[in-house]
Amino acid sequence: MRHNGTEVTVYTTEPPWAAPSGTRITGVRAVVTAPAGTNLVVVRVDTDDPGLYGLGCATFTQRALAVATAVEEYLAPQLIGRDPADITDIAGTLHVSGYWRFGPVLNNALSGVDMALWDIKGKQAGLPVWQLLGGRCRTAVPLYSHAAGRDAAEVADEVREHLAAGYRYVRCQVGVPGAGTYGAPSADATAPRSTPLAANAWDPAAYRRTVTGLFDSLRQDLGDEVELIHDVHERVHPTDAVGLAQDLEPYRLFYLEDPVAPEDLDWLRRLRARTSTPIAIGELFTHPAEYRPLVAERLCDFVRVHVSAIGGITPAWRLATTCDLFGVRTAWHGPGDVSPVGHAANLALDLASPNFGIQEQHLFDPRVREVFPGCPEIRDGHLWPSDAPGLGVDLDERRAAEYPPVAPGAWTPPRRTDGALQRP
Repeated sequence: MRHNGTEVTVYTTEPPWAAPSGTRITGVRAVVTAPAGTNLVVVRVDTDDPGLYGLGCATFTQRALAVATAVEEYLAPQLIGRDPADITDIAGTLHVSGYWRFGPVLNNALSGVDMALWDIKGKQAGLPVWQLLGGRCRTAVPLYSHAAGRDAAEVADEVREHLAAGYRYVRCQVGVPGAGTYGAPSADATAPRSTPLAANAWDPAAYRRTVTGLFDSLRQDLGDEVELIHDVHERVHPTDAVGLAQDLEPYRLFYLEDPVAPEDLDWLRRLRARTSTPIAIGELFTHPAEYRPLVAERLCDFVRVHVSAIGGITPAWRLATTCDLFGVRTAWHGPGDVSPVGHAANLALDLASPNFGIQEQHLFDPRVREVFPGCPEIRDGHLWPSDAPGLGVDLDERRAAEYPPVAPGAWTPPRRTDGALQRP
């Protein structure tokens, strides 16, 4: 067949059963837009039913154009003519169609298609996606907000502001004097060094001391009613991660996020044996199978899933159900490099999951709201659903075109005091 003017070979065939709905997919394309300066990738799946289309989030900000190519050049030809109702079969077929699996570019592309198919199914049924997953388990979804500062006093002030706005859960990050850090401004980061070594460099030992002091101060200042979270962001050696989790145990964190990198997961067994600090992990995973040993051995308390990185709603829902059997809760990743469509998918999963734990908040820029009518609403520290069918978020492509993709992004890795590379 020809696709985008190029002859392509399609190796998939129609399934050996009649199309259940009679509707057929007629087009699949990716829209890359950056209304708030961050590349967002949205997949649109069109059908032969007039006015019926679905939207899904395929955002991989650092490789946005590669994802768009995967959608349009490799997935679209396999989808034209398929019945969008066959979500499970389509998800499985596309997943194995490249032979090599577990890659973030392909899995983000698959996620955009998968979410779009759920969006279509909800619109066909006249129901929101969370109804299709079994209905709601809660009225609204509790969120955690973000507080950061150059020192503990500034962080405490921000936490108070969030508490006054109705939040109960707050992630707290603090600057490390003279050093770079994650998620917070650095205290006196511009101070000159007397040596030619890396300026404003990452200092794991100073970080560990500063973070322990932060939570000691916050508990003394704010008491026990607020649920506190901290993100290590894989930036310490595993032995330091074990020690930090022990240091923080008296301050009763809601969870400690990503204490070790995906390459160091075996260290979770030692961490688990030495501390009761709850652990959330997994935003860098690209397939649900990576969670299997962690969930089966109860080595984590929260799965920190970037839903578009693992293939969309279909695998995320299966993972959530599996976690429920082992007493592990969900904490879907929800930063600014997830489109409002992706946040709506998180919301649908949150509402329907009995083992929901917490949801990360992102406040949508006004320009993003213009491009994506129907953005989920935040009130009183909660994310609130609508009764709109499907995922409930639309895309104004005319407005999206006003914000073309920005230069390809990349994580700029920090460096340690000796100039050596540090994982981001």
